[in-house]
Amino acid sequence: MFGGGNSYQPVMVLNSNTKRDQGKKAQFSNIFAAKTIADTIRTCLGPRAMLKMVLDPMGGIVLTNDGNAILREIQVQHPAGKTMIEISRTQDEEVGDGTTSVIILAGEILAQSEQYLRQGLHATVVIRAYRKALEDCIEIMKTKASIPIDIKNREEMLRVVKSCIGTKYLSRWSDLACQISLDAIETVMVDDNGRREIDFKRYARFEKIPGGSIEDCCLLKGVMLNKDVVHPKMKRRIENPRIVLLDCNLEYKKGESQTSLEFSGEPDFTRMLQLEEESIHAMCQEIIALKPDVIVTEKGISDVACHYLAAAGISAVRRTKKSDNNRISRATGASIVNETADLKEEDVGTGCGLFEIRKIGDEYYTFFEQCKNPKACTIILRGANKDVLNEIERNFHDAMNVTRNVMLEPRLTPGGGAVEMALSRALDTMSSGEGIANDDFFKGVEKYPYKAVSRALEIIPRTLIQNCGGNVVKQLTTLRAKHHQQADQFTWGIDGETGQLVDMHKFGIWEPISVKMQIIKTAIETAILLLRIDDIVSGTKKASTLTDGSGQGDGKRKKEDDDSKPTDESNKS
Repeated sequence: MFGGGNSYQPVMVLNSNTKRDQGKKAQFSNIFAAKTIADTIRTCLGPRAMLKMVLDPMGGIVLTNDGNAILREIQVQHPAGKTMIEISRTQDEEVGDGTTSVIILAGEILAQSEQYLRQGLHATVVIRAYRKALEDCIEIMKTKASIPIDIKNREEMLRVVKSCIGTKYLSRWSDLACQISLDAIETVMVDDNGRREIDFKRYARFEKIPGGSIEDCCLLKGVMLNKDVVHPKMKRRIENPRIVLLDCNLEYKKGESQTSLEFSGEPDFTRMLQLEEESIHAMCQEIIALKPDVIVTEKGISDVACHYLAAAGISAVRRTKKSDNNRISRATGASIVNETADLKEEDVGTGCGLFEIRKIGDEYYTFFEQCKNPKACTIILRGANKDVLNEIERNFHDAMNVTRNVMLEPRLTPGGGAVEMALSRALDTMSSGEGIANDDFFKGVEKYPYKAVSRALEIIPRTLIQNCGGNVVKQLTTLRAKHHQQADQFTWGIDGETGQLVDMHKFGIWEPISVKMQIIKTAIETAILLLRIDDIVSGTKKASTLTDGSGQGDGKRKKEDDDSKPTDESNKS
């Protein structure tokens, strides 16, 4: 009666509608998803990269070959595919470049592991080999496959930035773009007791103005706002201005919520208006006492305040963004003040050489330029249309990230797939036991997946050859032979324009070590993460959708779902 003997009843633990993949099926599903994402953007690598046109859900167009920009617009359902997209975003946030390479490499590392899982090798063994390969890659790159760089040598720095821009839309104007990127980073860089801070996301702003040609792009060592003065009689050009920055309204104080006033006579209303005007006049007098030439506030300025300020010969700009106010503060030396009563002489900024309003196209722009020590800048971008400007901004973002990475960690690795080929050769040599006398690691089965990482690293030079239409088998075999014949020559790679073998030392294509290290770390760690998944459980749907074609579903589950509804609804059957 209670299950005596061998008569067991089946027990339903998970909801019958739950979809579940276990064991090898889950692992192969993840590997397939990762390979699909990698194949999507494989043609976006190198100087011969193809562009992708992505339509977002709102109907906007994204036209780019930037891996992260493409993937963040794509709708992906598979959880492993979403993880791959996340690593592209991580790469972009950490170092700002290599977003396409990291996806391609992670997809290839997972693809290489598939054969070992099919042969019955446990995922833990593969993971252990991958971890060992990652440690060895980082060590080899730091000691043998990189060179130091003098960041004060402008020619060398420009060459590094040029190698980054060479694969982008901006490559035709690379000299101009490199100069602007390097100058922008040098402008915002702050050395504080040996600690170097380069926060260009906050202090270097892109101002996109449609029209003109890309040759008209320039760097303004100062701040530019899409604003005009608030009164037509205010000055539009002031040399060596005294600047005051405010974070308060120059208006009468309004009620926090709905406010109602009741007047018993007409003089009361007149008196209220008079009090409002007096409060604004008092605020303006507190500002005028400091004799500033320009006022910039994040809030509003009333018409009465405009009149007082214009009469005092002060130019005013209102409703600026907080970030713009911070940039003006950093460029001119002014302090942002929250109340006019708190204004002091030391809050006035005197570091700006020229304040001027100019008209570009149909818009008015405010310029703060010729600053004495500007630690903020504005990059003015010109181009045919909005899509071109957005792509140029993405390219500049990558170039400035590369410059920052070199400034913070001044070591370079050769580009064009050379460092990947050098690492592949080194891992291959180590897995065969050469030069390692007492390492038991390579005596077990781990050496096979370890060797698979060396094969996976070849995907970068292989893709570069494919994207420029070269002979993949011939060129890759020749490149592999070059690296095996001359172990100390780690600079041989692929010319992405022609698909021919070149010495990167002579060719001048170098990349920051931090970008390459981040690519390899992120790719291998993501592969390890996805290999450790052996069960995928997708969530259950609502009971109302579980009915069959006749509308008669599982009565018990329907009853449980209906318990939470009001009683009168549960009687509607």
